[in-house]
Amino acid sequence: MVVTHSARPSMAEVAKVAGVSHQTVSRVINGFPGVRPDTRERIEAAIKETGYRRNSAARTLVTRRSGLIGVIAVGSFLYGPTSTLAAIDEAARKHDYTIMLSNIREGSETEFRNAVESCLDRAVEAVLIIATREVLVEYLHAMQIDVPTIVVGPSQDSVPGGLNTMCVDQEQGAHMAVQHLIDLGHRDITLVTGPHNWIEAQERCEGAKRTCAEAGIKPTIYEGDWSAAFGYQLGKKLTDPEGSLPEAIFAANDHMALGLIAAFHENGIKLPEDVSIVGFDDVPEASFYTPSLTTIHQDFTTLGRRVLEAALALLDDERPDMTPVAATLNVRASTARA
Repeated sequence: MVVTHSARPSMAEVAKVAGVSHQTVSRVINGFPGVRPDTRERIEAAIKETGYRRNSAARTLVTRRSGLIGVIAVGSFLYGPTSTLAAIDEAARKHDYTIMLSNIREGSETEFRNAVESCLDRAVEAVLIIATREVLVEYLHAMQIDVPTIVVGPSQDSVPGGLNTMCVDQEQGAHMAVQHLIDLGHRDITLVTGPHNWIEAQERCEGAKRTCAEAGIKPTIYEGDWSAAFGYQLGKKLTDPEGSLPEAIFAANDHMALGLIAAFHENGIKLPEDVSIVGFDDVPEASFYTPSLTTIHQDFTTLGRRVLEAALALLDDERPDMTPVAATLNVRASTARA
């Protein structure tokens, strides 16, 4: 059958191509049951052939759902937050939802409140907050949000007050990183943490310190800022004649580990012969560091999928699965036995 398409294909055109009524097409488009599988397949094929796009306003009137999910984040180019956002967006599209992003530059309470209210004004079905810092959780507690809300990033223990949370298990990841160094026989361990006001930094630090304590190790701790520049400056300090080079280092993200590695190379420190280094995040470049970096991998694809599944469960008045996503250790060439 040859059908001449208008500039914006209509539901009637889809129905004509599929050989069904426009009411049947409407049931498929709006997710209603009662359509035979073979009929549904014909309609979906016709939608693809005609290039039909559902009208979002009409969808809202029919289903009482807008197809929008609000996501609020503090502006950051760091690997974790940007990967989390990308994973949520991918998962949303697979569920036929559109993300409405509010990227807060400074993270002030006024900005946060305006971002939430902007989402609600556009009838989002749920709000997801990528909460990198404690202050965002404090702002959230002070607001009344009448749609399902999930805090993405922190663990439940880090977010009091019964808020829904979804995360990669940061403490477990840090535990695996430090335990790997201990299993290699290292006792002189330095921890390079993230900024103290970042929730993930706190959780990674807690997991690392607890693992050291269980092994009777008192680590040296430096608070970093997530940047390779900080790692580089710390590496220069540790290789200074007045510095003290440890046997092993756990850097709370891969960028600080990269800076450390660069400084050590410049000062003739061999890795992993002189010092072992473990990072966190498993950025795409980690396997191309020299040496390739042993690090903790975060499965952001699974995180994004789980966040969307939890939001949809809340929308259907079901109990969501908020179990943290497990981290994994990728052992490469930057660690060796003491």
